[in-house]
Amino acid sequence: MEKKIALVTDSTADLSREMLDELNIKFLPLKIIYKEEQYQDRIDIEPEEVCRKMDEEIPTTSMPSPGEIEELYRKLKAEGYKKIISIHISSGLSATYSNCRMVAEQMKDMEIAVIDSKMLSMGLGRLVLYAQKLISEGEKSFAEIVEMVEAKKEEIDLFFIVDTLKYLKEGGRIGKVQGTLAELFNIKPIISIDEDGEYFNFDKVRRKKRALKKMFEIAKNRLKEGSYFVDVMHAAAEKEAEKLYNKFAELSNVKESILGEISPAMIVHAGPGLIGVVITRMF
Repeated sequence: MEKKIALVTDSTADLSREMLDELNIKFLPLKIIYKEEQYQDRIDIEPEEVCRKMDEEIPTTSMPSPGEIEELYRKLKAEGYKKIISIHISSGLSATYSNCRMVAEQMKDMEIAVIDSKMLSMGLGRLVLYAQKLISEGEKSFAEIVEMVEAKKEEIDLFFIVDTLKYLKEGGRIGKVQGTLAELFNIKPIISIDEDGEYFNFDKVRRKKRALKKMFEIAKNRLKEGSYFVDVMHAAAEKEAEKLYNKFAELSNVKESILGEISPAMIVHAGPGLIGVVITRMF
């Protein structure tokens, strides 16, 4: 049985502060940067504030610095942890993973496994919760836990729609999504994440209402034999998200769900109106 394994993620995992504290999961906040001020994601700025300010100024974001990452890792060592599992937003969407890996490689006095989730939001969040479960059970070695978390990535699917592709374009997070012309005809791409951890068009539907219906059908078809977590996330679209959440709650093989808002950092790049679904085979 492994002793003293710490678990670290970042603020894009969309796990509540209460849950993080209760499960002793540490997180590194991304930064929200305005012309006149800078905030720490999920610490001193919340999603609704970013949405409210979007018409006035579209901020930029920044990953945790190497110094901030090392400070957290060193703090965990001082608390008696000998090993760290650090799971982060897709390297295809942020340099957070690469910064953490660079710091981990330089810290020769600790064993640190940095995992690229190839995901974000509750796709990342469920992966972190899976790692936490394995650590708390105390039955697997450090190497086995890392291997199992890496394998779990294959059992998570994520889909989302946005009101406009404007913010993905502004932030350079458009990935393999095509849709400039489609926006003129109110065609809504249903976006997913590929094996490289980048966005791509999974499907296209005219108008948001139809896109929500289609996204539900796509997600429902992924719920094969077995039990699943299905999480619904949004950005200033609570009523629409709640309707979708309630539809999933009626399905017999959906055993647990979370309805929540995406992080301020993700709102910067997706914009208000996003609605997403994350499907994870139950663990």
